[in-house]
Amino acid sequence: MRGYNSYVALGDSFTEGLNDLNPDGTFRGWADRLAEILAEGEPGFQYANLALRGKMLAEIVEEQVPIALELKPDLVTLCAGGNDVIVPGSDVDEIAAQLDEVIGKLRAAGIDVLVFNGPDTKHLPVMSVLRGKIGIYNAHLWTSAARHGAKIVDMWAMDVLHDPRAWSDDRLHFTAEGHRRIALRAAEVLGVPTAEDWREPWPVIDARADWIAMRRSDLAWTKTHLLPWIRRQLRGESMGDGLSPKRPELAPFVAAPPVPDDHAAAS
Repeated sequence: MRGYNSYVALGDSFTEGLNDLNPDGTFRGWADRLAEILAEGEPGFQYANLALRGKMLAEIVEEQVPIALELKPDLVTLCAGGNDVIVPGSDVDEIAAQLDEVIGKLRAAGIDVLVFNGPDTKHLPVMSVLRGKIGIYNAHLWTSAARHGAKIVDMWAMDVLHDPRAWSDDRLHFTAEGHRRIALRAAEVLGVPTAEDWREPWPVIDARADWIAMRRSDLAWTKTHLLPWIRRQLRGESMGDGLSPKRPELAPFVAAPPVPDDHAAAS
């Protein structure tokens, strides 16, 4: 295990922390949770989170990566390209090639890099159509990690994320409990011990749902989340327009007062 004194998180809404809310309405997310774990026993630990919702890979490369290279922290987490992959007609091979170049630059600067592959969407209604593209993206990412000596969090293999309670209503972002488990998995990959286990089974519930109820849910999701997202893409708009990163500078880490984790409430 290596102790990390500084950490910079790069990415989009996943790394910003949607939809894991703090009491003040800001987002916590797996990256803040990981920073909290890394800060334990590390006096002077510093953390920055440059991630912003809606960012495409090209924007992350242009706006965030140069800052990380300048700051040269001990650790960078990078999760990018997800918004590009879900765009109809996008070229997964090209997306992966751009990401490979970024990983190489960060590693050449002597920075430890932790990347995240895409989760398996087989169990997500409608979003399951993206499973093939995500699988190709993941294969490229494993190759890049091996080529450059980066570490990878294999979210595809995290069976606990197959439970619908890991996902928000928008089927794109994780719940607080989903973020908590991803942070624990990331710490494990980094070799940092934790008191909790991301593999902990979900509380048992009656999962029966009739066909009509599921179709109504799909229609509601399409109207509330999918169609607005498509309109934003056609207009060249982003959820992050006009917003700034929540932790734009590498600074001593102070965790926001969290909402108490209640695993039972996830049921």
